Amino acid sequence: MTVRLNRRHFIAGSAGLIAMHPFSVNAATNQAHLRLMETTDLHVHVFPYDYYADRPVDTVGLARTASIIESIRAESTNALLLDNGDFLQGNPMGDYIAYERGMKEGDMHPVITAMNTLGFDASTLGNHEFNYGVPFLMKSVAGATFPIVSANVVKEMGATPTADTTLLPPYVILERTLTDGSGVAHPIKIGLIGFVPPQIMNWDRKHLEGNVQARDIVASARAYVPQMKEQGADIIVALCHSGIGETNESDGMENAAIPLAGIDGIDAILTGHSHLVFPSSNYDDWAGVDTTAGTINGKPGVMGGFWGSHMGLVDLLLELDGNGWRILSHTSEARPISRREEDRSITPLVEDYAPVLASVQDIHDQTLTYVRTAVGKTDAPLHSYFALVADDPSVQIVSNAQTWYIAEQMVGTPFEGLPILSAAAPFKAGGRGGPEYYTDVPVGDVAIKNVADLYLYPNTVRAVKITGADVKLWLERSAGMFNQIAPGSTDAILLNPDFPSYNFDVIDGVSYEIDLSQPAMFNREGEVIHADTNRIINLQFNGAPIEPTQEFVVATNNYRATGGGSFPGADGSTIIFEGPDTNRDVIVRYIVEQGTVSPRADANWRFAPMPDTTVIFETGPAGAQYADTVDGMNIAPAGSSETGFAQFRITL
Repeated sequence: MTVRLNRRHFIAGSAGLIAMHPFSVNAATNQAHLRLMETTDLHVHVFPYDYYADRPVDTVGLARTASIIESIRAESTNALLLDNGDFLQGNPMGDYIAYERGMKEGDMHPVITAMNTLGFDASTLGNHEFNYGVPFLMKSVAGATFPIVSANVVKEMGATPTADTTLLPPYVILERTLTDGSGVAHPIKIGLIGFVPPQIMNWDRKHLEGNVQARDIVASARAYVPQMKEQGADIIVALCHSGIGETNESDGMENAAIPLAGIDGIDAILTGHSHLVFPSSNYDDWAGVDTTAGTINGKPGVMGGFWGSHMGLVDLLLELDGNGWRILSHTSEARPISRREEDRSITPLVEDYAPVLASVQDIHDQTLTYVRTAVGKTDAPLHSYFALVADDPSVQIVSNAQTWYIAEQMVGTPFEGLPILSAAAPFKAGGRGGPEYYTDVPVGDVAIKNVADLYLYPNTVRAVKITGADVKLWLERSAGMFNQIAPGSTDAILLNPDFPSYNFDVIDGVSYEIDLSQPAMFNREGEVIHADTNRIINLQFNGAPIEPTQEFVVATNNYRATGGGSFPGADGSTIIFEGPDTNRDVIVRYIVEQGTVSPRADANWRFAPMPDTTVIFETGPAGAQYADTVDGMNIAPAGSSETGFAQFRITL
């Protein structure tokens, strides 16, 4: 479409002249431009502040995203501001409220206060809303001045979804007026329906079992969307806290955005959960989506990053005829709050929005006091720069603490005397979090902020009893982190970018090697694709090969023990201990008891030698200072990537 510019294309705003969207410019009589603005996966990032590093940052924060809301609203004649879930948990401010200050009836949660300040029109729940339990959730959302909807989380399940008693309203129909191209106001009913992955029943089983149940996303939509139409919804928008995954529908899908968008009656879809951006090159050549058109299964859609990094925008040109409103055209984009330059520096594209900062300034200050409280000391640096290629101090201290805790808990039980292993994964290991997304705690005081940095999630401790055969399969699942490397390769790419670091479990208490010449046994979802492979070799306990029938207790967390990540031996049926304590609390207690910890990696795992073979590994540039301390590995600098990571060459 070619648009000729005139004075109607611009309005005066706080940042100067603001260009109007072509839909607002070209809307005729009985045509109206409606803009859907999305935030998603905020994870309590209200301030542009990294509490783990204890410093301001330019890449996150609703207070930054908020500063573009005014101008983005001004670009359109009509707009709605919507959130797509995962707002209650995810940084120390969230933990401070949950574990220190608490939520009493009538208390305001800071992220809800910030969202009220911005005038959100509606939200849905994400899976992390359940991390602190249902009572905490309900007290938190009670303060919202906007509706929060969720169609597939139910307190009492009926014969069909529409007969369920849902935890929150399944949908809301907003009655609004749209101003058309000639300036005339018309009524419209906008239906908003929300969804969350049904896997919450595994991920937060302790909090949810016996309290709520979760239905399939797509099945719930099929039931409710016709009801919304019957109640007069002119257009229906799905608030889908679920990622863009497979095109074919299957029961209980975690990432169901594509089949959901295919439901007749859904007009637009806002997605999240995956911490990615749509439209973007992340989804080029992805079946079921069109990054040029900004569509998911043919419907306009968007995913606005995470932590306030982007504002997702879906623009609809609507026309009113005898049958109601219909979509004539649409565009989608995800507008960022910062830009990474070629020299790796970050350029902020927006400023703070003062009213949002002011609304939660007191909680921010209290959070800073909370995270700066020292609990002990470390005589070795705790960093995760090489956690994906070698045994690592940031993972080692987690394993040490878990082993210490479970050893105490097993005393006097039928499992006392069984060997205790510990499974732990690096949570901050770059990847989609960027080249600064690493743990880096120097020698000296260890504060709560450092413990939260070591262990990002409020998981609770679990122990499972498994066999030696399960231990091997568990490690084979973890070894999917690596690409298959042909012997003799030069600078092959080591890491599989689709494999999340939180599924790279290192099991402490055994020793083993990983043979990269072998294919991975499991795919990203945990399905067996090469049943006969043997990436895990020389698996030993106390210097002797592990027997398949040998029994072990493995210290882990509630997410993994109940099936998170689809690890063999961890499906909920092998749990022998459910701790009341979070893994973070256990680490704090361990450090307090030790006084000074020495979390040096013990090199219990390594890559099997491959003569004349080199691989390339990316990590944060600050990791260069530790490269020569990685035990038993030949590492050399190999430049940097376009995305700001430092590259290292590993000689196998």
